Amino acid sequence: MNALSSFHDDIKNILEQARHKARSAVNAAMVEAYWLIGQRIVEEEQHGQHKAQYGKRLIEDLSTALTNDFGKGFSYANLYNCRLFYQKFPEQTILYTLCRELSWSHLRLIMRLESPQAIEYYCKETREQQWTVRQLERNIKSHSYQRLLATQTEPSKPSGYSLHLEFIKDPYVLEFLQLPETGPLKESRLEQAIINELQKFLLELGKGFSFVARQMRISTETSHFYIDLVFYNYLLKCFVIIDLKTDKLSHQDIGQMDMYVRMFDDLKRGEDDNPTIGIILCDSKDETIVKYSVLEGSQKLFASKYQRVLPTEEELIAELAREKRLINMEV
Repeated sequence: MNALSSFHDDIKNILEQARHKARSAVNAAMVEAYWLIGQRIVEEEQHGQHKAQYGKRLIEDLSTALTNDFGKGFSYANLYNCRLFYQKFPEQTILYTLCRELSWSHLRLIMRLESPQAIEYYCKETREQQWTVRQLERNIKSHSYQRLLATQTEPSKPSGYSLHLEFIKDPYVLEFLQLPETGPLKESRLEQAIINELQKFLLELGKGFSFVARQMRISTETSHFYIDLVFYNYLLKCFVIIDLKTDKLSHQDIGQMDMYVRMFDDLKRGEDDNPTIGIILCDSKDETIVKYSVLEGSQKLFASKYQRVLPTEEELIAELAREKRLINMEV
């Protein structure tokens, strides 16, 4: 019976791999076809005397003709997407990478972004982190790229600082925890909500994070201390400890995290590990306290706000602009 079961599993795996390869091949062929259609539309448009009007009429007429020939799938919107796809990715050498690793559903989301740097970031992260379409959409809506970029505005920092900043966001958006939008919040409830939605929290943290422990005890000869959340980042090759604060950041919070990081390095850090990073996740923070504390210029200590709901695009852009102004004033 076991041998027969193993035999069936082998056949099942062969078929599943074949189907996966077939889906990948079909996706690659269709992505390439959409790019070529977009290229041909743009070339034809350039022969029109009035580009905008001619382009619209051209796509409408093409949609009607292709629908008659092939049926559904060639609406004006879909053909417009093909045109946009070619315009955002005009280099054919890039196309082969996109065909192999990204689906058309992923690309339709990414190609609507304006910034070439943001497009490159989301393409790269989607491939490396194997984001689903829903995960990609959530990261775009929460401006994951801009939140990472907001922490990288101080070129005078020592070597290695920018590497850490590629993994630190400010703010963190935790709408998936479904916490009350306003009102007091206990740290224990925030911690439990994160544990309940750990997979989504890891996605929000970024790449390379794995969960280690909650309420990890660190003991000295005289005292016991408990760290809220402990993670390990295999790309940075270091532990990342998080202290949750549901109130405004205080200098006592910063001092406590500084002590935690020093203790963790002394008692838990392995010989091959890089120095521990500490993140204070707080409801709000006073930039004056940040500026005149050990957080300023530190490569090991960071304070980031968290938001309980997914802000609108306008609200998030305004918040990022405010944070950037404050940081630039300190440089």
